[in-house]
Amino acid sequence: MRVLVTGGAGFIGSHVVDAVLEQGAECIVVDDLSSGRREWVPAAARFVRADVCDAERIRRLFDEVRPDVVCHQAAQVSVSVSTREPLRDAQVNVLGTVALLEAAVRAGVRRFVFASTGGAIYGEVPEGQRADLDAIPRPRSPYACAKLSAEHYLGCFAHLHALETCALRYANVYGPRQDPHGEAGVVAIFTRRLLSGQPLTVFGRRRAGDGGCIRDYVYVADVVRANVQAIFGPSPPPVRNVATGIGTTTLELAHRLAVIVGVRPHIEDAPPRPGDLERSVLLPSSEEPTVSLDEGLARTVDWFRAHRDG
Repeated sequence: MRVLVTGGAGFIGSHVVDAVLEQGAECIVVDDLSSGRREWVPAAARFVRADVCDAERIRRLFDEVRPDVVCHQAAQVSVSVSTREPLRDAQVNVLGTVALLEAAVRAGVRRFVFASTGGAIYGEVPEGQRADLDAIPRPRSPYACAKLSAEHYLGCFAHLHALETCALRYANVYGPRQDPHGEAGVVAIFTRRLLSGQPLTVFGRRRAGDGGCIRDYVYVADVVRANVQAIFGPSPPPVRNVATGIGTTTLELAHRLAVIVGVRPHIEDAPPRPGDLERSVLLPSSEEPTVSLDEGLARTVDWFRAHRDG
C-alpha cells in the first residue's frame, strides 16, 4: 500500500508517518516546512516539499505517485491565528483540502482520512455533557468553520466519487514533538516554560483568575492509533471523535505538569482570549483505553527534557 501523508513533518503527522512505515506501507510525506521539521521525517519515507494550497503542484504529484490512501494532517492549527487572519485560515484549511480531494479523485485514491477538530467544531459543551457525533456543530472560530466546511467537502466527494472518506475529530492533542513556540499546544508551551523556570500564563475561562478553560486532552499515540485504523482497517465511519471524554482546566493542567517537572510554578492570570471556548469535552467514538493524562504528560516532559535544545 502507498500512503501519502500531508503535514508529515509536523507534530501529529510525523508520528502518523512512523506508524505507517511500521505497518510496512510505502509512505510519501508532503510538507511545506512552515511549521514541520525535516529531521522528523524518517529516511524510509519519501519527502516532498510542497504547499497543499498549490493545486497544480499537488495534482502533478498525485499523478506521479498514485497513492492508495491520503492522510491529510496539514493545517493552519491556531484558533488565535484564525481569528486574526480568517482568510489565510480558509485558504489552508478549506481550499488546501479541496485541492487534495480533487487530486485524489483524479489519481484514483480509494480512501481519504482527514484531521478535523472536535475540540472546536462542537462549540460550547455544557457542564456535565460530552459532545457526541449527534451533537449539532456550533463553530465559534474561523478555524472551526473551516474544518467543518472541509468535512462537508469530504462528504460531497464521497457521494460524487468512489472515494471513502473519514474525518477524525480530535480533542486537544498533546505529546512529543509539539511546537512550544506557537500559540497552539498549551502542554508543550507549559512544559518548555516550566523546564526553563519561566512563569505560566493561564487565560481565564470567563474572567482572569478563574482557572481557565476546560479541555479534553488526548495523547498523540491515541490519535495515531485512530489514524492507523482509518488508513488500514475496513471501511471507516465518515466521522469519528478521537478523545478521552475527560475535562481538565488549564490551571489543573499547569499544576499537574509542575508536579511532574518537580518545580513550584509561578502562574500569571490573564483575561479570556478571543475565539476560545469555555468548555470542550467529547464523547470518544471508541471504547479502547487511552493513555492517562498523567502518563501522557510524563512522557511529554521526558521528551522535552531530552530535546531542550530542539
